[in-house]
Amino acid sequence: MTQMTSSDVPGMGRRQFMNLLTFGSVTGVALGSLYPVVKYFIPPRASGSGGGTSAKDELGNSVTASGWLANHADGDRSLVQGLKGDPTYLIVEGDDAIGSYGINAICTHLGCVVPWNSGVNKFVCPCHGSQYNSTGKVVRGPAPLSLALANIAVENDTVFVSQWTETDFRTGEKPWWT
Repeated sequence: MTQMTSSDVPGMGRRQFMNLLTFGSVTGVALGSLYPVVKYFIPPRASGSGGGTSAKDELGNSVTASGWLANHADGDRSLVQGLKGDPTYLIVEGDDAIGSYGINAICTHLGCVVPWNSGVNKFVCPCHGSQYNSTGKVVRGPAPLSLALANIAVENDTVFVSQWTETDFRTGEKPWWT
């Protein structure tokens, strides 16, 4: 039987190298497999210059200014998917212009979707009768606050919606929804 001498046992440097190599390989595989899982839970961002998201139609397709204006007349207020998927009204201002702001359609009273009533030129909530003027300012309660605003920008014919951070032009105050 042969006896092992100290020269036959791998040195500590070699053992540490093998441990480091094994740890690095396992860590790389784990991180590589977790990346798609993490990416799944972070929503995609179509970024315009304002860092907004692309407005979507009822089918989930990106809204183009030319397509929107071809199907919507001056003064029209129709819904798109805006920030966080909230229903947001795009306003047509003239034959060739989409307004620079959008109006979030979520009632500030109980969270109902507020439809535009062109007959009375107001947004009227079907739940408890709150009314908002054509810019979304509350004119009759029980809703305590005006409808939230969003910035609208058109870049390369794509309509983008971004967070409204400026002063609320309807009240002259800081926006309550930021």
